[in-house]
Amino acid sequence: MRVLIAGAGRAGLSVAVHLAKMGHDVTTVDRDESIANSAFERHGLVSLVGDATDAGLLQEAEVARADVVVAMLRRDADNLAVALLAQAGGAKRVMVRMRDPAYRSVYVRAGVDQILSEIDVFIGAMATAIEHPGVRHAMVLGAGESVAFELDVPVDSVIAGRTVSTIAGSASFPSSCVFAGVYRPDGRVEAPRGSSVVAGGATVLLVAARDELTEVIAFFLRREPASGGGNERR
Repeated sequence: MRVLIAGAGRAGLSVAVHLAKMGHDVTTVDRDESIANSAFERHGLVSLVGDATDAGLLQEAEVARADVVVAMLRRDADNLAVALLAQAGGAKRVMVRMRDPAYRSVYVRAGVDQILSEIDVFIGAMATAIEHPGVRHAMVLGAGESVAFELDVPVDSVIAGRTVSTIAGSASFPSSCVFAGVYRPDGRVEAPRGSSVVAGGATVLLVAARDELTEVIAFFLRREPASGGGNERR
């Protein structure tokens, strides 16, 4: 995939380096010559020096051949300009990093394919971690109504040792919850199947409605009664 990133600051460069390591053809554009030189010398990225809101520079960067153009400049007005120029220049897809939420409707009207807000992501993840200590990592999805998160299943949890189908079929299983994955001992995520067993001590990846998080977490963290009975209880 050919990716053109406008803005090679810390975030933009990190994205560029990651994509390049994944085998994508990445080009960066930045006004700061030292940043562009560093991107080339340290990471081997094709880097152009100049203003990404300049249509001529985008043509030089072969915007017409780009599968994705990502605008990550410091000002939303500049990102909007890059998005419009990229669309006019023939880029297949355009994404922007939104700084000011007031620009969301403007980006939408401009036909931007994807709008990413670091503030929304950070606030959502931080708030989830503060409100729910049992959550390890979290990412807010969509407009904030849903959350994807990791949760450690206690060894003595009621659900420990049960299959995904049994757990999901429980009458008390939260309606919005979706099993997205079960982590293997080597850290890789395994797509859960109905017959997959969730062992005590395992880490699961779940997606749930934000307003049901408390219920979902309580469901997975419930312990077996002290008597050792195996029946599921509320």
